[in-house]
Amino acid sequence: MRRRIPLICCAAALALLCAACAPVERETPENSYQLYFRGSDLTASSGGDVFETEPVDLPEGLDAQSAAEALLEGLLAGPRSELLRSTLPSGVTLVSAEVEGSRALVDFSAAYSTLSGVRLTLADYAVTLTLTQLPEIASVKITVQGQELAYRDKQVFTARDVLLSSEEDVVGTVEASLYFLSETGELTEERRTLDLYEGDTQAAAVIRALEGAPETKGLATALPEGFRVRSVWQEEDTCYVNLSSALLEGLGEASVDTALRSLSESLCSLDTVEEVRFLVDGEFDEQYGGGELSGPHTAPAKAK
Repeated sequence: MRRRIPLICCAAALALLCAACAPVERETPENSYQLYFRGSDLTASSGGDVFETEPVDLPEGLDAQSAAEALLEGLLAGPRSELLRSTLPSGVTLVSAEVEGSRALVDFSAAYSTLSGVRLTLADYAVTLTLTQLPEIASVKITVQGQELAYRDKQVFTARDVLLSSEEDVVGTVEASLYFLSETGELTEERRTLDLYEGDTQAAAVIRALEGAPETKGLATALPEGFRVRSVWQEEDTCYVNLSSALLEGLGEASVDTALRSLSESLCSLDTVEEVRFLVDGEFDEQYGGGELSGPHTAPAKAK
């Protein structure tokens, strides 16, 4: 079975225009993952499918580093389907793969440096989408024989970087108050107009913006390094935020509490959201990672 991942863009714009997008949640066995390849034809215009996937089952009990290595070897082996193509260049090998904190450090052989432009973008994102399925991995850094590729615009990638689109794909906007940290460590409001893309939600747009950088000088993200929202959805006026236990481990109570307040107050700034409830790995919990998760969480202005 193959799974198609639509990227609404023309191939020529792949390396130039990016907008974040939350990956689609799948109901699959715990040890089942997807390997990301591309279709055989990249000449399609807007609306064409660029990435497609093939499933792979990993042995049970692998730690994050072993699982990452297994997924990368699957990418290097290439797709089983004759209709798919690998994004990795011929002859490339894996030098090393390490997991430090929530980041995967992937080092390829010299053949990877033959990539540039759209081909490099596709390869970087295929590796990123494949590895960030692992709950322990939030970002990926790719090097070649231990060195960064100096002609890249960025060196660290997340799954939310990967929906590549143009301004024509913006289907609406939403006003929101985002809460970042000031230089004194206080949560401070930054009023923003956020773009909404096809299939997007207002809540996902807020999460995406919080995981990025503030626009106001002197403000900084309130989310600890490696902190990631696995999924977010809304039922009536309640917004549910699903977190990963693997990424909460080791975080101090103060940093988790600040992150939760930033998330809840930002989401509650939306007209359609009255309260926020947090889950860990899809389950409600009273406390995790030193932070108080029991809810509901409301913004001060909406507290009843």
